Amino acid sequence: MKTQDKPYDIEDRLVRFAGEVILFTKNLASDDAGRYFRDQLSRSASASALNYGETQGAGSTKDTNHKLAMVLKELKETRVSLKITNYLKIGNTDSRSLLLAEVEELVAIIATIKKNKSQGQ
Repeated sequence: MKTQDKPYDIEDRLVRFAGEVILFTKNLASDDAGRYFRDQLSRSASASALNYGETQGAGSTKDTNHKLAMVLKELKETRVSLKITNYLKIGNTDSRSLLLAEVEELVAIIATIKKNKSQGQ
């Protein structure tokens, strides 16, 4: 995932991130650690995009903020899982580095969106 290829639409960016994480997990070993992080990363990265999609149908600002908090939670969970795969040296190093950089950016973006929505109440 190259920086200049990142979409500006946050939903598209979250969808792309989830897809890239799933592609990363396809190359994990089929041992216990590989299976665990394949499942964990696929779920948490996908959940961040899916929960963001739910914000678009939120009925209130409070509901939107709750859903954004869930997006943030899932992104942070993905970040920690990627850090663990880094520690264990499993998976493609270059892909993992790009994913770690992207998840940091996404956490910052969602945190800012959530903060701005909360201040707008």
